[in-house]
Amino acid sequence: MARKGEEIKRALGQLFIVGFDDTGLGRDIRDLFLRYPPGGVILFARNLVDPEQILRLTQDLQEAVAPLWPLVCIDQEGGRVWRLPQGFTFFPEARALGNAGSDALAWSASKVIAEELSAVGIHCNFAPVLDLHTNPDNPVIGDRSLGSDPSSVTALARSALLSFRAHGIAGCGKHFPGHGDTDLDSHQTLPTVSADRERLFSVEMSPYRTLAQDPRKPLELVMTAHVRYPALDPKRPATLSRTILRGILRGQIGFEGLIVTDDLEMGAITKHHGPDEASLLALRAGADLLLFCHTPSLLPVCIDTLYRAMENGEISFGGIRRSLNRILRFKKRLLGRLPDEPERKRLFRRIGSDGHQHVAAEVSSFRKGA
Repeated sequence: MARKGEEIKRALGQLFIVGFDDTGLGRDIRDLFLRYPPGGVILFARNLVDPEQILRLTQDLQEAVAPLWPLVCIDQEGGRVWRLPQGFTFFPEARALGNAGSDALAWSASKVIAEELSAVGIHCNFAPVLDLHTNPDNPVIGDRSLGSDPSSVTALARSALLSFRAHGIAGCGKHFPGHGDTDLDSHQTLPTVSADRERLFSVEMSPYRTLAQDPRKPLELVMTAHVRYPALDPKRPATLSRTILRGILRGQIGFEGLIVTDDLEMGAITKHHGPDEASLLALRAGADLLLFCHTPSLLPVCIDTLYRAMENGEISFGGIRRSLNRILRFKKRLLGRLPDEPERKRLFRRIGSDGHQHVAAEVSSFRKGA
């Protein structure tokens, strides 16, 4: 029984995406990943030095977690949310693409980003932002948004997501159901959006509904918002709300892909819940992947809590199995997109190339309209 328990705990590790501090894998991280292989890792500027080092790191990550193959993720939106170091092609904030209003340019920019990520072994980009720029006092979204009009944001996001997929990586729409109308930063505290239900469905959630129902299935992942919406759930923020994730995103909108939480180490969550409690609440709400961006050592305590919750019936084995199956199916699809080694080497040589810089310069030419 003890051995079976450890096997279940290893499987539960697939529900987590974790970040760590170093530019390489130290002994502590290797030992942790050997015991509890995470479903993915997220990389930040603190992990990244140059293209050669990033490729070594992603290859080491695959070996450390083999044969389970971790998703290697990043936030590569543009402008102030840009993790890659010098040498890669830099793009400005998403507002520039919104000013351009060109689906073709959104496709081209996303192609460059996808190719450069794929070249160094990164599989998933937590972009584009689907939040609408409806509150000029918003301290966290602002120029990260593609605009204020749901239709134009949806069109640009569709082009970006389909381009990511066509060029070897997966994108992610965020932050559901919408972080654009907040006046507080969820990294620090829990914001509230007081809009009524009709407004939330017709404006904030419009891009998600349209993309989820698109027959081309451009929206493969959705990231949740650490925001309260009293008109939808008077008690819990979206990340922890069964009403919002299972009832609205899965039920009414019909989203069939992966639901990933925003970082559960952000102030909006940590001021109210411990990491293990937040993990349990997010899974019960309907999340598939639990994101911890800074402290990988939280993994064992969170897994232990989930395991005990399964034993005492707080969460069902069936629900966990459905999430694990979604993750597995997603990884299999993503594996089929990865470039073979000759193609990856060709893409690697094009990192920061003149052709890529030309696309970035075209996007940057629209920054003046911000």
